[in-house]
Amino acid sequence: MVEEVLRAISEVLVAVIEVIGVAIIGFGAFLAASRFLVEGLRHRSSAVFIPIRLSLGRYLTLGLEFQLAADILRTATAPTMAQIGQLAAVAAIRTGLNYFLRREAEHERQQQRASQP
Repeated sequence: MVEEVLRAISEVLVAVIEVIGVAIIGFGAFLAASRFLVEGLRHRSSAVFIPIRLSLGRYLTLGLEFQLAADILRTATAPTMAQIGQLAAVAAIRTGLNYFLRREAEHERQQQRASQP
């Protein structure tokens, strides 16, 4: 009985956390697209694109962290070896993606600093 209640609560939490992650990524993509349309098409300079890309990268990273949290929570209740393997693969992919997003964002920040007077 208690285990069923905990599973039901866990399923609801997983769904909520996944929706939050999707909303963050969607919101960040919407902001980046709107900024691109307003600023990027008007100025057409690479200096305009750097802050847009950095902002989108931050939203992607945060959204992916929420998605990973949902996957961890999903696996927390009586995981099977298959689920643990899937979680490890998803965590590795998302960690790698986050690493490269952060590295690229840092590179963009350095370029932005170097181009400022």
